[in-house]
Amino acid sequence: MHIHILGICGTFMGGLAALAREAGHKVTGCDVGVYPPMSDQLRALGIELIEGFGADQLTLAPDMFVVGNVVSRNHLPDGTPKFPLMEAILDAGMPYTSGPQWLAEHILQGRHVIAVAGTHGKTTTTAMVAWILECASLQPGFLVGGVPMNFDVSARLGGSQPFVIEADEYDTAFFDKRSKFVHYRPRTAVLNNLEFDHADIFDDLAAIERQFHHLLRTVPGAGPHGTGRVVVNALEESLARVLHMGCWSEVRSFGAAVSDFTATGDPQEFDVLYQGQIVGHVQWALTGVHNQLNALAAIAAAQHVGVSPETAARALGSFENVKRRMEIRGSVQRPGGSITVYDDFAHHPTAIRTTIDGLRRKVGPHQRILAVFEPRSNTMKLGTMKAQLPWSLQDADLAFCHGGGLDWDAREALASMDAKARVSDTMDELVAQVTAQAKAGDHILCMSNGGFGGVHLKLLQALQNK
Repeated sequence: MHIHILGICGTFMGGLAALAREAGHKVTGCDVGVYPPMSDQLRALGIELIEGFGADQLTLAPDMFVVGNVVSRNHLPDGTPKFPLMEAILDAGMPYTSGPQWLAEHILQGRHVIAVAGTHGKTTTTAMVAWILECASLQPGFLVGGVPMNFDVSARLGGSQPFVIEADEYDTAFFDKRSKFVHYRPRTAVLNNLEFDHADIFDDLAAIERQFHHLLRTVPGAGPHGTGRVVVNALEESLARVLHMGCWSEVRSFGAAVSDFTATGDPQEFDVLYQGQIVGHVQWALTGVHNQLNALAAIAAAQHVGVSPETAARALGSFENVKRRMEIRGSVQRPGGSITVYDDFAHHPTAIRTTIDGLRRKVGPHQRILAVFEPRSNTMKLGTMKAQLPWSLQDADLAFCHGGGLDWDAREALASMDAKARVSDTMDELVAQVTAQAKAGDHILCMSNGGFGGVHLKLLQALQNK
């Protein structure tokens, strides 16, 4: 069939486009400010990209319009529709569906779906599971909300039953306000963690817990003929509440002292225990307790499709993480040690805290960490979690916030940090502030869920010229 994708440059919709193309469908798509890396990946696949959401695209006459959740019925100040193509589709009665629903009906049918859900670590853990299955010669399909360095593509069909998918709790489309993950019908569901996020669509934590329970309702049962497994982080009270609402599947826990899967040792090298017995050993380049927990979740999920924990742990030794997860973007030499610039996707206060903690464990207590971040997610823009920012930045030596365009006062929110925190309203001011403070041996950690105005290269250039 011919599908035309509205909002094709997002990581999820771009991955869907790649899968559809690989499955033999004709794929075209549109977006605003068609942008890399997804635009480059899609053009390389021969997918035609159209700039904007003009109603004239109706003449493409595809078999199906696949609508991304960036699309809405909103109008501009002058009264014209923000997405004229969507209005034209509705007026003409043309067929349309959401990305998750199209994926469920055309790609996931008949597969053993392993869905990785959670507030944090979804992308990394999904990539870990895919790599474990690849190393076990299972040729999995996958759709990851980022680019795993081991594969260098965000999605592929694969050559066997297992399909690993990042299971997002964000809503499906403007006409389907359920979480994306309810469409995926997994046999293996990973519940990695659960905190309040997405304040633009959820009123409170209980509302998100309800969506996670909807996911549990779709997992097959346990028992002699049951084939469903739920892998759950036993450290999370919120997930305990989700399970308490009702769970019909086999449960495997990880993380807490009394869990099915536990770890002993440093996050960079540790033994994996299954029900108290050592079953594997992980030695890798990743840092942070959060990645140790991600590893346990991935090992438990892989076990459900027949991969032994020993094999899984060994595979993780060659896992290279995902782009924009503590990715070194460059370094500048100085007498006495180089200054290193990192890029990370962290944007929720807990993710910021755990990311800084992971880097701290890697570099030790004596080297300085300069945390550079922008509150860019919808939740952070609303200021819902501004009170948590000082806590999230505690382990950094200095913190630099890009406060431009916020409806709340970042200086006031960070006031308790005194001289440790600086706020700038422009990118040039931010770069100047960081460059003025950076010294030999420093680690500059840039955190955002967007492009951050190319701050990484700007910092490297400014440091070179200093």
